[in-house]
Amino acid sequence: MGPEHEFSLVNQELKVLPISDKIIKDYCGKIVNFVKLPSFTFGKELQMHVMEVKANLPFKSPIEFEEIMQNAVSTLNQIVQKHGAMLLGTGMNPLMHLKDTAIWPHYHKKIYQEYGKIFNLTQHGWLNIQSFHLNLPYQKETDGIQIHNQLANLSAYLPAIAASSPIYEGKNGCDIDNRLEFYKINQKEIPSVTADVIPEYATSFSQYKHDVIERYSQDLAAAGASKTLLHREWVNSRGVIFRFDRCAIEVRVMDEQECVKSDVALGCFVRSALRGLIALKTDLLQHDLLARDFNMVVKDALNAQVSNPHGKTARQVCQYYLNLAIEYATEDEKKYLWLIKKRVENGSLSEIIRDHVLKRANKTDFHEAVTDVYLTLIRSLSDNEPYF
Repeated sequence: MGPEHEFSLVNQELKVLPISDKIIKDYCGKIVNFVKLPSFTFGKELQMHVMEVKANLPFKSPIEFEEIMQNAVSTLNQIVQKHGAMLLGTGMNPLMHLKDTAIWPHYHKKIYQEYGKIFNLTQHGWLNIQSFHLNLPYQKETDGIQIHNQLANLSAYLPAIAASSPIYEGKNGCDIDNRLEFYKINQKEIPSVTADVIPEYATSFSQYKHDVIERYSQDLAAAGASKTLLHREWVNSRGVIFRFDRCAIEVRVMDEQECVKSDVALGCFVRSALRGLIALKTDLLQHDLLARDFNMVVKDALNAQVSNPHGKTARQVCQYYLNLAIEYATEDEKKYLWLIKKRVENGSLSEIIRDHVLKRANKTDFHEAVTDVYLTLIRSLSDNEPYF
């Protein structure tokens, strides 16, 4: 598993701090995109208040994943504390307004400027999203196609247990997964870039490159974007994409969680459920049904009414996938699946956060309730303790 995490820089009042360049310069003496340490790398994101943390090499075991990435969080927290900042996980900052941050103005800024020619970057779908990306390797083309297509099926239901973005701009969002709701429309000017988020099925690498990558690259060029800067596989904004540069498939539909252990649990769930789906040669659902189910899950999470043969609700479908994951998990993976079991039973982190905020809001104002809950989530990240 190759994880990538995104955390926002905040102060004690949860105000975002757009100082990622200052933190990097203070640490290494100059402004660079990424700082590579022995076992992990940290660096900038498009948003100046967000920092990315990723593994230098894929992890062979979830235990190694947890140990190294928690060390990364602890190390980075020590670095940012010198600037009065703390790291916050989850899919969106709950109090940030769009004017509170800025876009990275240093090296790589040309890429963001190209995006800005076509899209409105001043919206939550660009400036206020934090996701947990999971890279899974493939060796042969046939394996890659099979993994990609089964992940398309699985990814439609992942937000039901991976959502962690119930609140933005200090108010309850209309959806359980507001990050994905904003993400769905952030590139609406060129629909071929994101499509339905749930990817279309692939039959071969050449077909995929022609029908997906070449199509959106041509559409972007026709709209005035650089034919070189944005003619890239990573511009693809579907929820599952091929990363041919590293022989991996990247899953992007999961919100960043409250702590590394929860990210590891999601990684174990995806990997072991995928192993079961492939072993059983599970039939693929129609793409339009998957896209519809995905939209329902983003809105209603586990209570969403879906069109999957394994259940009428997303909770039933997730329970099926969890049973499959438990059956096909390694012993190390099984040590983390209890957390997924609790999410299926009790709701995603989004639902837990919303419930806790509303209970506190009965005794105080909503803003204070949000601050109280999210300060606890900051401690969850620091201490690597799941939040229930």
